[in-house]
Amino acid sequence: MLELSRKSNLLEESDFKYPLQDVEKPNLYRQIYNYEEVPKVGFNHRRVPMNMPEDIWITDTSFRDGQQSMEPYTVKQIVDLYKLMAKLGGPYGIIRQSEFFIYTDRDREAVEKCMELGYKFPEITTWIRANKKDFRMVKELGIKETGILVSCSDYHIFRKMKMTRRQVVDYYMETIRDAFEAGVVPRCHLEDITRADFYGFVVPFVNEIMNLSKEAGIPVKIRACDTMGYGVPYTEAALPRSVAGIMYGLQHYSGVPSEMLEWHGHNDFYKAVANASTAWLYGASAVNCSLLGIGERTGNVPLEAMVFEYASLRGSLDGMDPTAITEIARYFRDEMGYDIPPMTPFVGDSFNVTKAGIHADGLMKDEEIYNIFNTRKILGRAPGVAISNTSGLAGIAYWINDHYGLTGSDMVDKDSEIVVKLKEWVDEMYSGGRTTCLSNRELEDKIKELRK
Repeated sequence: MLELSRKSNLLEESDFKYPLQDVEKPNLYRQIYNYEEVPKVGFNHRRVPMNMPEDIWITDTSFRDGQQSMEPYTVKQIVDLYKLMAKLGGPYGIIRQSEFFIYTDRDREAVEKCMELGYKFPEITTWIRANKKDFRMVKELGIKETGILVSCSDYHIFRKMKMTRRQVVDYYMETIRDAFEAGVVPRCHLEDITRADFYGFVVPFVNEIMNLSKEAGIPVKIRACDTMGYGVPYTEAALPRSVAGIMYGLQHYSGVPSEMLEWHGHNDFYKAVANASTAWLYGASAVNCSLLGIGERTGNVPLEAMVFEYASLRGSLDGMDPTAITEIARYFRDEMGYDIPPMTPFVGDSFNVTKAGIHADGLMKDEEIYNIFNTRKILGRAPGVAISNTSGLAGIAYWINDHYGLTGSDMVDKDSEIVVKLKEWVDEMYSGGRTTCLSNRELEDKIKELRK
């Protein structure tokens, strides 16, 4: 049967449906995932059309997946970070939702405190165990949406849950019915989708979910979870690892609209950000992230990274306030004692700090030469230099001007007496065996001594 597609405005086949393949043995994709070797990337040279949704946004899992990998946050920490997240997301809700646990008294208190703030965005959602008691608890808290774990690879179905594909679908569908009966929008987390039999299990399973949603008259969300970070953004890559292929299949063969489709990735192979961007480009409205990328194992998609991906793809921050990113990083460091690796983009101490003298010389002449954008304006962080044996006269001069806020005729240059004397002292320190950069306090004390 041919029907006119509202998206492509072309006649498309609509009658083909993939049936569930209830296999006797699990499909573990051993040609790709041979546990004794590095996972392989297969290509089938099938091109998937780019399909950027009209609206895209970010969702947050800092208080769920992020909190699973750290010491549990206090209620105050959750509330403070939620406020900063709202500031970052701006009035149009580019950071659309944030998911919370509600297992403990502390979890529920944090949810209630955040709800009392009355923010429209980020909307508070939950992640619960799949049982009627938890659904009732979600409803009683006044929360409209919750995540439900529906693992979809044969690794989970056969080896963890000890079921067949048909048995696990029936089990999941009963759980989703419980959510509908409670009047809660279920967000189905398709765990381990990048190792799943996509057309033999995922598509027919999602088709059953979408049919049940129509019967219930309640929408359902589909979250594609790259649990192990196996997804790849490459054009013409084959399933199950192709992010673009997953987005295309869920939309084209299961009828999941963009606004109900979400990507959740991990960073095991350094592809979290690229995969999330690919998900946006090929049809998902939402990408799920965590602050600073904190999450299981190597972490989730860093939320702050997707703020800048959004601006790069849309040409605007659309009301987001990225100076909140610097405040969030400072809060993690100062209030929570979290050690942010110094090289981390946007939030690390060395993010826009140069240690090479030749770079510092360029910064003095024009900071645009060695700074990725106006970090002073966008992030509230001026570019800086760290003083070491490689800084040279230019680096020391830049540090003095920046640290003391010198402008115009008050600025020093490479030939200034104080710069030359400080350079001689720095060289002496390193010739004596020093290997680390000099601290601001050490430099301040030496400058006071030289000016006496």
